[in-house]
Amino acid sequence: MTIRDDHALATDLATEAGERLLEIREGFDDPAALRAKGDRAAHVFLMEALARLRPSDSVLSEEATREERLDPRRLSASRVWIVDPLDGTREYAEEGRTDWAVHVALWEQGSLTAGAVALPAQGRTLNTAAPPKLPVHDGGRFRIAVSRSRPPEFVQRLAYLVGADLVPIGSAGAKISAVLTGEVEAYVHAGGQYEWDSAAPVAVAQAAGAHTSRIDGATLSYNQADPSLPDILVSLPDLAPTLLAGIRDLHR
Repeated sequence: MTIRDDHALATDLATEAGERLLEIREGFDDPAALRAKGDRAAHVFLMEALARLRPSDSVLSEEATREERLDPRRLSASRVWIVDPLDGTREYAEEGRTDWAVHVALWEQGSLTAGAVALPAQGRTLNTAAPPKLPVHDGGRFRIAVSRSRPPEFVQRLAYLVGADLVPIGSAGAKISAVLTGEVEAYVHAGGQYEWDSAAPVAVAQAAGAHTSRIDGATLSYNQADPSLPDILVSLPDLAPTLLAGIRDLHR
């Protein structure tokens, strides 16, 4: 693994973790066992690699223990890696699905400064070193990515209000990546997430120039004592005012 800087490190780690997950995925016929093995293997790889390559930095991982997540040293650290070793475990365990991801992001003194989202089954990794060029919306009807299994009811009403179609996609990382690659124009979610669900894709989205915020327009904040980050809006910049206005109308 060649390490040039934090952007390259995030890219290398996310990509290699994804390659390992693809290898583990082959030959499994027990979805529960596959999810557990994939989660654990990717977590151990990322934690060991960061401990070796960035020993002075803190790490917040989805697969960490509760005690590790509550370690107060993370809150006073100037550099914290926020990782989701396997975003979309359900999709990972479903044969043929490609909408799952690996997230690796770096938070530094209040901001996300580097990140990568590996989409292993799609054969690509989006990163902050060379973020995707945002597509241009043609001004017509647009698409909003939503959860496959539990699309928020308010997003269904929002889509009707603003004239959008809903597109079910698996993991949060895959949804935000879909905004950046032109498969959809927006992602709106409310109903429960954590920092590791969005840190890496948001880092890439911000580097690409996309709009990122809470659904009330507030700034997304990371490395908080409580890692809950329950709602999010990521969209092409020109659509954000329409979506935020629609959300305000629905919550009046």
